[in-house]
This record gives sequence, C-alpha cells and structure tokens, in this order.
Amino acid sequence: MACLSQSTASNSSICLCQTFTTHVVLPVLYGAMFLTGLCGNTLSLWVFMAKISGKSPTHIYLINLGISNLMLCLTMPFIAAYYALGTSWSATSAVCQLAINGLTPVLHTNIGVGMIILTWMALSRFATLIQHNHGPRPSKCIKILPDVFFSKLRQTPFALGVCLGTWAFVATAIIPSVVVYSLQETEAVNKEENQACYSVAVEVGGSGSQSFAVAGIAVFLLCLLVVLSAYISVIRHFYRSRNSTVISDRQRVYSRVFRNIVVIQIVLVVCLLPHHIYKAIFISLAQTVTLPRDSRPECHPLSTYVEIKNFLLCLATLRCSTDPIMYFLLDKTFKKHARSLFRGSSNTQDSHSSKTMLECGQTTPINNSGLEHASSDTCEVSHRFFFLN
Repeated sequence: MACLSQSTASNSSICLCQTFTTHVVLPVLYGAMFLTGLCGNTLSLWVFMAKISGKSPTHIYLINLGISNLMLCLTMPFIAAYYALGTSWSATSAVCQLAINGLTPVLHTNIGVGMIILTWMALSRFATLIQHNHGPRPSKCIKILPDVFFSKLRQTPFALGVCLGTWAFVATAIIPSVVVYSLQETEAVNKEENQACYSVAVEVGGSGSQSFAVAGIAVFLLCLLVVLSAYISVIRHFYRSRNSTVISDRQRVYSRVFRNIVVIQIVLVVCLLPHHIYKAIFISLAQTVTLPRDSRPECHPLSTYVEIKNFLLCLATLRCSTDPIMYFLLDKTFKKHARSLFRGSSNTQDSHSSKTMLECGQTTPINNSGLEHASSDTCEVSHRFFFLN
C-alpha cells in the first residue's frame, strides 16, 4: 500500500494511503448507486405522490424517505470524485472545501433523517396492526400503551408534523458539528502547504466532531432498537393470530407480512449497523494511535482503518438505492404502477384500496364461530401493510 499523493512533503504531516478498494472500487460503487438510486427514488416519488390518491401516514413517511434518499443519491458523484481524486486535490482548493463543508453535512443529515423516519414509520405500522385482534388474547401493548398513542400515530397530519420536525431536528443537530469541523478541526489542513484533501484531519476529525458523532451513534442505536422492538411485537401478535385460525387467505397474508418484516430488518441491520458500530470503534482507535518517534512511516497508521470506515459508509448509503428495489419486489401495487409507467398504461388504479376491495368482494365468507368477518379482516390487514419498506 503506497501513498498516492506526492504533495505531502512536509515533515509535520504523514499522508493517508489508499488501496485499490478506495481509489477505484468505491468510486465505481458510488457511481452505480447514483444511477440506480436516482432512477428508483424518482420513480418511487412519482408513484407515492401522483398515483396514490389517499395519503396514509405510511405514504407521508415514504415520500419524505424518498426525498431524503434522492438528496443522498445526488451527492454520490461528488463522493466518488473525492475518493478517486482526493489525494491530488489541494486542501485549500474549492472542490475540497465543497466536499468537506458541503457534501459531508448533506450525506450525514440524510442518513440521520432516513433512520428517524423509518423509526416513526415502524411505530405507525405497529399502532395500526397491533390492534387487529385475531388471536386468543389481545396484545399486551394495547393494555399498556395509552389509546392516544395509537390514535396519533394513525393520523396523517401527525405524520406530516413528525417529518417536518425530523428534518428540522437533524439539520439543527448537524450544524454545530459542521461549524466545529470546518472552522476549527480542518484549520491545520488549510495551514499546511500542499496538504492533500484526502488527509487525516479530514477523515478522522477532532474531538469536537467525534463527540457529535458519538451522540449520533447513540441516537441511531436507540432508533434501531425501537424499530426492531416494534416489528418483533407485530410478528409475535401475528404469530398468535396465525396459530388461532385455519383460514388459508389469512395465512397467506400473514406469510407475506412475516417475509416483508424480515427483509426490512435484515436490510437495516446489514446496511446501517456495521457502519455505526465500527464508527465508534474507529473514534476510539483514532484517539489512541501514536506515531513512531524513531522513524517517519510512509503511510499513516490509520490508513487501513480509514478505508474500512469509508467502505462501511458506502454500505450504509446503499440503503437509499435498495429501497425502490424492495418496493418493486415486495409490493404488487408499486410494481403495477411502475410497469404502467413504461408501458404507457392509463388504466392503472390510483390506490391499493380499490384492488383490495375487489379481492375482498370475491372472497367467500367462512361461516365459523367467531370468524364470520375473517375475509374482510384479512383484506384489511393486507391493505394496512401496504408498502412495507
């Protein structure tokens, strides 16, 4: 592993070294995610905003999630350029300052916004689905949590307020970190003559930005715990419901719900959790690493750790490109609207309710004690879990 920049000749600085992974693979990955994410999230917003007439709280959350994903995708060409050319950019150049003070805040703001919106969306689905009592006993959550909790989470105006508050909260939280990072911690980079943009000061940061990063990690872990708890509660409730009935239609609905919830949780854990866990480890390493006194190494000791951090950050941003793919694979209505766009069809129904009501009308009720309305309940559960990611 060699230092790619020849401009860091000062004795007071040791350059970060890049391998093929950071210099070539990461730019290619970000370029591919930009293309898929830009097309996919534009299509998603078109479906959510133009083809769905009655907006539920889930649709409001998905619209804001799509906007966040789209903004994140727009930063990817610049991030790819940074990894490919950052060792040849001067720290004082306009492109480097744009990467440090412009793109980085946008990147982390949208990662935070996306996670918080996913949390509220999980709570909204939890509030809706947990009240469907098909099992031998109601969920304990209905007894413990107040009715106003379930009521608010199912209201569209509340979802709008939550999304606006989320954007304001995350943006406000990011601003102090950006100010500290850009005005204080990268000052050494700007003073160092011929210092490369891809440097220790930029990639590691100082104690101020690291403290903000630790707070962000704590918020993420709290949100992830809430999401996993909400979906696990729904799975347990549906499992009891499935065991209490032999109705095949409902069994199929519950199977789809199980599958989709599992996919959602796997994507969240695989994409986002490694980045945040390793980021905490990386901050600890950055504070303890020391340079050898007897010799000046060619590469900074943190070079490999920085590359791992950047790869896991790429994995975290992957979710913004996978969301539209999951909509298409997991939801028949989204797939129908997406196909109609390419086929030029004008007969696509504008809501999942119409399709659900048609299917419900074709279902023959089963005259069993306590199960006379099972078919309509099954259709309602299926409709309530519309757009699962």
